[in-house]
Amino acid sequence: MNFVSIRVITDDVARLVEFYEQVTGVTATWSTPDFAELVTRSCTLAIAGSRTVALFGADSARPAANHTVITEFRVADVDEEYQRLLPLGCEFVQKPTTMPWGNRSLLFRDPDGNLINFFTPVTAEAVQRQDR
Repeated sequence: MNFVSIRVITDDVARLVEFYEQVTGVTATWSTPDFAELVTRSCTLAIAGSRTVALFGADSARPAANHTVITEFRVADVDEEYQRLLPLGCEFVQKPTTMPWGNRSLLFRDPDGNLINFFTPVTAEAVQRQDR
């Protein structure tokens, strides 16, 4: 089994796609006006409109209601990313901080309030975990 993607449901696909294109530097591929994907080397971030929820079952997902999942991106330098994101007006939850498990992390929210973590492994143990 391979974990290949995560899908975010939103009421404003264009706004969320534009945000993720800006913060990741990845251009989205649009399949329909209600569905786009940002494909990275390791995983895909899919963004779908709330109208697509009916395809899975009524009320199976709700936009802007996530309080349990953090979408994480490994980046080369968290501090540089923080400086790059400052002019975009992101809502920062935590400025760059070195965590007890050896990652330097930056937490911020997308326009729907979903939590995002940009992180860089900075200790030998954290680097080794990421190289698996």
